[in-house]
Amino acid sequence: MIDVFSMAWRMIRARRGSFAAAFVAVFCGSVLITGSGVLLDSGLRAGAAPQRYATAPVVVTAQQVLPVTEDMDQRFAERVPLPVSRADEIARVPGVQSVVDDVTVRAGLRSPGGTLPLVAHGWSSIRLGSGAHDGREPAGAGEVVLDASLAAQAGVHVGDTVSLAVGAVAAPYRVVGTATGTFLSDERARALTGKPDQVDAVAVFAEPGVSAGALAQRIGQAVPGVATFTGDDRAEAEFLDVGAARSFLVLVAGSFGGTMLLIVALVVASTLGLAIQQRRREFALLRAVAATPRQIRRLVGAETAVLAVTASVLGAVPGAWLTFLLRDAFVAAGVVPENFRFTLGPLPVLGSVVLCVATALAAGLIAARRAARVSPVDALGEAKVEPPRLGRARLVAGWTLVPVGIGFGMFLPLTTTGESATAGAAGSALLLVIAVALLGPRLLTATAAVLGRLGLGRPASGFLADANTRARSRRIGSAAPPLIMGVAMAAVQIFTLTTTDAAARHQAAEGLVADRVLVADGGLAPEVADLVRRTPGVTAAVPVVHTQALVTYDELGEPSTGAFTAQGVTPAGLREVLDLDVQRGELDGLTEGTLALSKSAAGTFGADVGSTLSIRLGDGRPYTGRVVAIYGNGLGFGDITLPRDVVANPLNDEILVSGNDFTALTTALQAYPEVRTTDRGAFTAPSDGGESAVTLLLNLVLLGFLAIAVVNILVLATATRVREFALLRLVGAKPRQVRAMMRGEAAIVVVAAVVLGTLAALPPLVGISISLTGAPLPSVPALPYLGIVAAAVALGWGAIALPTRFALRPAPVAAMRVGD
Repeated sequence: MIDVFSMAWRMIRARRGSFAAAFVAVFCGSVLITGSGVLLDSGLRAGAAPQRYATAPVVVTAQQVLPVTEDMDQRFAERVPLPVSRADEIARVPGVQSVVDDVTVRAGLRSPGGTLPLVAHGWSSIRLGSGAHDGREPAGAGEVVLDASLAAQAGVHVGDTVSLAVGAVAAPYRVVGTATGTFLSDERARALTGKPDQVDAVAVFAEPGVSAGALAQRIGQAVPGVATFTGDDRAEAEFLDVGAARSFLVLVAGSFGGTMLLIVALVVASTLGLAIQQRRREFALLRAVAATPRQIRRLVGAETAVLAVTASVLGAVPGAWLTFLLRDAFVAAGVVPENFRFTLGPLPVLGSVVLCVATALAAGLIAARRAARVSPVDALGEAKVEPPRLGRARLVAGWTLVPVGIGFGMFLPLTTTGESATAGAAGSALLLVIAVALLGPRLLTATAAVLGRLGLGRPASGFLADANTRARSRRIGSAAPPLIMGVAMAAVQIFTLTTTDAAARHQAAEGLVADRVLVADGGLAPEVADLVRRTPGVTAAVPVVHTQALVTYDELGEPSTGAFTAQGVTPAGLREVLDLDVQRGELDGLTEGTLALSKSAAGTFGADVGSTLSIRLGDGRPYTGRVVAIYGNGLGFGDITLPRDVVANPLNDEILVSGNDFTALTTALQAYPEVRTTDRGAFTAPSDGGESAVTLLLNLVLLGFLAIAVVNILVLATATRVREFALLRLVGAKPRQVRAMMRGEAAIVVVAAVVLGTLAALPPLVGISISLTGAPLPSVPALPYLGIVAAAVALGWGAIALPTRFALRPAPVAAMRVGD
């Protein structure tokens, strides 16, 4: 009995051209799946090395995440502080030798050359470093031990008096020493954070013979409600962005990985389907010489397994390399800290190989089903003529997904509001893309018919292009969907971002009615806002602080928790500086125990004026407020508006100022050199922290995969037509006429891709625009759309024209002896 894998290997070697296309599809799919797996693995296990906390075996903080049942825990946007009294409780735990509480103060050292940024800590935390210093410790509120390198840069010596500014408000400090780092007295450092009875973290030193893991476990049991960190996890306690980066990577890997896996499956299925379809003559002969359907399926399965295992294993290496390139891009976008290290373990590679092989086997066996089931006589009859009809199940599924996708995209936002409407509209793109893949041959035939009526079929080459498209609709129908998917996905991703950005900018521009915006690096202290209010010529001055809030709400009958942008403002003078487009209620009553919601957030939470909503503030504190207003400018100013005093951050991000004369204000602000005055045009909508850039980058990677798939499939579909081109030349066609025929086919493919891809993108874009702005017209800049069209033309035209030229090189008689 012939070994099926040995026979499969011989078949692969004999038909390297056909199998090369399938190999490239699986290889590129493995690259993406491995990359997504490394992102997930890094989000779960990677991080950064601790720096200041490296000498402490255990670091204790408050819980920095909100546990979410059956979902990923949500991380608070700001540091959740720990009561200073907890340090005493931790010190009493058996095995603890000593503890050091730590706070961080961001300040600036005023010098003749400008303000130099610095980070200060309490004096007791000098034990976390080398401990080496000159001079003495700061004994009072007006003393400081200055960083040695900073002192040298500013020309400051021990005994000098310097001005340290926090929130642009400076105070004099006498330099009593220098060290590696800047240190204030413990009491002064805590006071400057605005939370004198709280600390950021507690570093714990163990008694001899007590391991870090055992001590962390004891502390967790003895002091409930705290989080303990050991090893490299201590960096998560030291740097909030490390934990945020891990959560972000898990979220990105989950959302991007799911979409990517579906696209890879569709592309691999199209490629393998086309490769197997082009072997109909071979399968017909095998059936004619008594091969059973089971043997055909086993042969195809063995071929696919050999090819998929080889391609997926080889694709894992560049997949890991791609991930580390993405890490650098994530750092540049600001969503991952520079010292964050990705990890590479065996699980992403193993998972990639398993998924790629499983996907390829499923696609190959489905594609081989008809070749295995058809009778030998019918097989020979269909060897050179494609089956005229698509399967009933395929047609039913395809035509069913069309109205479902349109319904989710365009009509769901008309009946619901909030994030569910936006998510449903965005998800409809995938439904429509799948429908296009299922209905590809029918849609290509329809496109050819329309172009024929428009005059494409009048010349002989156009007639042949139209006839070929109709006769070989399955072949071209397998080649066109990746190009259609590329156009649709590029349009949805790019124009979702442009629509969101345009709406946010419009709302920010229309809603900001202040005459001036005051900002400063590191924030603005409340004293600055008080000064501005008292300045002659100023009619209103409203401090604004930006944050995030976690909200648990009902989504499709299940509880869901998400992070929403929020701002804290004072109601006094708010109307003179800010127009939030209040649609219901009033902002005058925005005091302790109340809040206001954007229209989108209200729809997401199922809330309205008079409702009570419970949220978690950025520092983890629970807050329950009565909704006093619903406003429309949520994209421009945040989904939740809170009373300023509710937000824990003592420093403001901006001060919005209105007035009739700013001469006195300009003079008054000369005492605060850190404060910058900008006009309304410099104000921007709340940022998503670079997440949009990362989303666009990942989708560009996916679109790159689709571009490779398009070229791969079209080259395969064209390069195997050597005998067909030779026959045309033998009956009198000239090479230029054959090339003209192929240009006609390329035109059909490109027009179908652009038109059908655009139509597939329209419902989700319209729905997203309705859910975000209330208007059905998305923002579609002409230049990006023309770029998408140009890319489709270049890929489709080039992938057909170049293989045609190579296929026409052999003499017609010699080409007729070439196998299919």
